[in-house]
Amino acid sequence: MLDDAAITVSHLGVQYRDVEALHDVNFEIYPGRITGIIGPNGAGKSTLIKAMLGLISATGTVLYQGKPLKSQLDKVAYVPQRSAIDWSYPATVWDVVLMGRVRKAGWFRRFSHVSRQVAAAALERVGMSEYRDRSIGQLSGGQQQRVFLARALAEEADVFCFDEPLAGIDKKTEAVIFEIFHELAADGKTVIVVNHDLGEAITNFDDLILLNKEVIASGSRQTVLQPENMSRAYRGQVVFFNGEAA
Repeated sequence: MLDDAAITVSHLGVQYRDVEALHDVNFEIYPGRITGIIGPNGAGKSTLIKAMLGLISATGTVLYQGKPLKSQLDKVAYVPQRSAIDWSYPATVWDVVLMGRVRKAGWFRRFSHVSRQVAAAALERVGMSEYRDRSIGQLSGGQQQRVFLARALAEEADVFCFDEPLAGIDKKTEAVIFEIFHELAADGKTVIVVNHDLGEAITNFDDLILLNKEVIASGSRQTVLQPENMSRAYRGQVVFFNGEAA
């Protein structure tokens, strides 16, 4: 882990007409660690990711290595929620993973042998090589999530942003995903994950950002998962796994 923060978010705010979706959000995210963004429904978790990447209008600053993150999106791999993807689109698994090479290859240019090798290795890494020619719409939720993880890996990014990648998947896929997240972190990558599950999977995160339109707490998992923080974020009693008991 490096000493310096990879991403610094300062005074980030998002306003939807008369509704304040995010208020004065401040935190740091470090490379070589898996950072989870948690909070109740409607807390602004997905909004936060989109605001950080410049996909929606926001106030404040988001810096990556001292420069605006939205001006360095060539270094970012972003996987949105599965519900935001058109699964009826006529694309095969291989088509989707190769899309991760477009930025490096260039639009309307043929994919190089290297790009095809990288895409094939990414597909193998998530255990989906045998589904290469299958339409993405014919896959299970867990298989679809693996394919989009492979696409992200094919981008060879420095920052990986995943919006609820654990929603509606099986335990086998969850294990594969976290194994890859840990490998990415070990390689010094910055891994950011929006997560709604407060069960045992939470122990896979090194750091957490607890959000409810504003930052309730941020830092190490042990620091954030304190009863007073969770009660404040969820406005009452909430059951969560703190790693201290089965």
